[in-house]
This record gives sequence, structure tokens and C-alpha cells, in this order.
Amino acid sequence: MDRVDLWAGQREQSRRAVEPLAVRMRPRTLDEFAGQRHILGPGKLLRRMLEADVITSLILHGPPGTGKTTLAELIAQFTKRHFERENASSVGVKRIREILDEAAIRLERTGRRTVLFLDEIHRFTKPQQDVLLADVERGILTLVGATTENPLFAVNSALVSRSTLFRLEPLSEDDIVDVLRRAIADKERGFGALELKVDDDALHVWATKCDGDARRALTALEVATLSLLKGQKDQGAEGKSESPPLSLHIDRAAAEDSIQQKAAVYDGTGDEHYNSISAFIKSVRGSDPDAAVYWLARMLDAGEDPRFIARRLAILASEDIGNADPRGIMVAQSAWELLERIGMPEGRIILAQATTYLALAPKSNASYVAIDEAMADVKEGRTIPVPVHLRDGNAAPPAPGSGAANGTGYRYSHADAGAINDQDYLGVEKTYYRPTDRGAEKTLGERLEELRRLRKVGRSRRVEGNP
Repeated sequence: MDRVDLWAGQREQSRRAVEPLAVRMRPRTLDEFAGQRHILGPGKLLRRMLEADVITSLILHGPPGTGKTTLAELIAQFTKRHFERENASSVGVKRIREILDEAAIRLERTGRRTVLFLDEIHRFTKPQQDVLLADVERGILTLVGATTENPLFAVNSALVSRSTLFRLEPLSEDDIVDVLRRAIADKERGFGALELKVDDDALHVWATKCDGDARRALTALEVATLSLLKGQKDQGAEGKSESPPLSLHIDRAAAEDSIQQKAAVYDGTGDEHYNSISAFIKSVRGSDPDAAVYWLARMLDAGEDPRFIARRLAILASEDIGNADPRGIMVAQSAWELLERIGMPEGRIILAQATTYLALAPKSNASYVAIDEAMADVKEGRTIPVPVHLRDGNAAPPAPGSGAANGTGYRYSHADAGAINDQDYLGVEKTYYRPTDRGAEKTLGERLEELRRLRKVGRSRRVEGNP
């Protein structure tokens, strides 16, 4: 081995010595890549694109720690393309032009294409985009972007329209355990050179608390291992032992101490905000109080505004429960008002009571359907004039000779038996409100059918000339 090779080897060893475990254990091949079988499994779209070498511009989106950067590097490696990495929030137009020029020269001289990986692609500005997109479309360069945001809302539409979108999901607990075991056994990049024993309970702690983020799990393993290793070396130094044993044991307690309490992946305005409230509302609508309380707890733990939750419960009480339990909207109103007065953390109890009540209440969306159908008729159908007998007597009178004066013919309901008469209040036949047979609405439905029957009978008698 010559001096240059020796120096390069020493430099590589020094670099690896300071690299975090999560960096050292990055997958080197697609087969080592954990999770994401829905896009990388046999026959799946990204795998097909790679095997056919027809990679177009890609946008990889998903939570932190799901492997977006690593996957971009593996794509470049698998397709034997040159890899450039930049952050969309800091790269300037000048640098983009340099990358494009270099990519064009590389393609012309060697036939090798270039992959440009842009982290935080949702921060890509229009001037940057204008410089880049023409050469991307010509195939000079392949763009791979990464973002934790929903690209349909956060990324420029021009980029989205020219890209294939892939969502990376949080890794499963089994995937995380596999990643950890690989790091424990790997003698070159991991801790395989140590006599390291890690209990299954410890692996489960990390796999659970990392919330699908492999980087956090590997960092916890590294913290636990290096802290125990340092402790053994310190004890050896005190005992003046020249070679302290390197047998280490990580149990559940050590694992708990090496990772922070998991933080909810929740930004308050992005996908998790909308996904969580959607799951919450659908659980209440679906009459599952256990699921509803879980999603409530998750939102509150993540710092969601409790007033936002109270507002959504009030809407749900009318939209999904309605007259099947008229008390539902009063419960929601009271919960909202009490929450404003009491605040948190006690407000969680009020929200939980309202949530469980509404989840168990009989359900009806008949009022919601009725108003939407009526609104559609108002917007799209022909305008129905107010019948003369229902008009305000003080309003402008009809044109001379056009008929009776406003209010003529109106019959005061309380003057009739049961405060019911056969008067027409719309002028056309329409049925918007169709009560269900659930809860209190069943009684209301029976009442409505009786009213409609009495009106029909009264009108028939009037047509026949009977009093």
C-alpha cells in the first residue's frame, strides 16, 4: 500500500470515527433500505422505474427520519448517476446554473446523467424554478426533491405537475427493530466489535418511542452504548485496569434513559393537524368513544388549540347528530363555553365528556342534508317567488292589477285546531327534511308525517269545496 492509499484510509477511518451512528448506518443498497415496501417492493412503481431506468423528476414527502435523503442517494447510485445535494432554502440561482452547466458537460463527455437532490423543496422559489425546469424537462438533469409538507399544497404547482410524488411512511416497529439489530451486529459501521447485548424490551422501547424515525432510534442506541462504554472505561481507570472488559448490557431501563419522551409529529397547520382532526370527527361520527378520546388526547398532547376542537364538536353536534338528540348541540355549546372560562389543563375533561357523549348519541345528518339540498336549489334552480299571502303587508305592494295585496289570504295558524292548517308555505312541492328513525328524530318524523297528512287532507277538502 502506497502513502496515498494509506493516507486515504486513515482519513476515512477518522471521518467515520466522528460520524454519528445514524449516518454510518445509512443503507448502501436498496435491499438494505428499511420500510417503504409500498413504493419499493417487487412490482411497485418506484422499483419498476429504477429497474427500467426511466426515473423522472421525483418529490419524496413524509415525516422526518423515513429515509428521504438516503433514498435519493440510493436512486443515484442504482442508476449510476452523479449525485448533487442542495437545500432549496439556501441554494441560489448562480449555483443552480453551475450545477446545470456541469451536468450538461458531464452528459456530453461521459454520457453520465446527474441527480440533483433538493431538500426542503417546498421552499424553492419561482426564479430558482424557472432556471431549472427547462433542463429538467430536456433530461439534462433529474430532480429529486424532499419535503415534510404536503407537496400538493406546499410545492410550486409547476414542479408538482412535472414530478412523480411518493409518500414515505413512518417505519413500523418491526422495521425499526431490524435497523437496530443490523447496527448492533455490524462490525464495520456499527457496534459489532463490542460484546453488546441488548434486551428485546430495550429494542421495543426505542421502536415505540422513536415514532417511526430510524434516526432517533439509532441515536438512542448510540447514546446507551457509548455511555455504558464510558462508564466501564472510567471504572477501569479507577481500578488501574489496563484493558477494561467491553461486554455491555442494555436493558429496558437503560433504553428508557437514552431516548426522550416521544414528541408527536404535529405541526398545527400541516397534514397531521388535518389528519388528526379528521380521525377525531370520524370516530365520533362512527360512535367509537375510545378511538375519539385517543385522537382527542393526541391533539391536546401535541398542543392543538382546544378551542378549535370545541368548535369542531359544535359543528358535528348539528351536522351528524342533529335532531336525533337535540341535547347534543347543547352539550357541545356548554363544553365550548366552559372551556373558554376554565382553560387548560382541566378543559381536557370537559372536552372528553362532550366527546364521549356525542360519540354515543344517536346519529342523523337529516338537517345537514336538508339545508345543503335547499342551498343547491337556491343557487342552481329557478328562484321561487314568495307567495302573496306570506309577504309582509308593509312591503312594496304588487303592481296595480297584478292581484291581491301583500298578505291577503294568510291564515293565522293559532286560529286553527291544533295550530295546523293546510296553507302552502313554499308554492311548489319540495321535500328537504327527511327525519331518520333514530333517537328523538323518530318521534319528530312521526310528527312530520302526521302534519303532512293533515295538510294533504285539508287541501283535498278545499279543492272539493268542503269546509
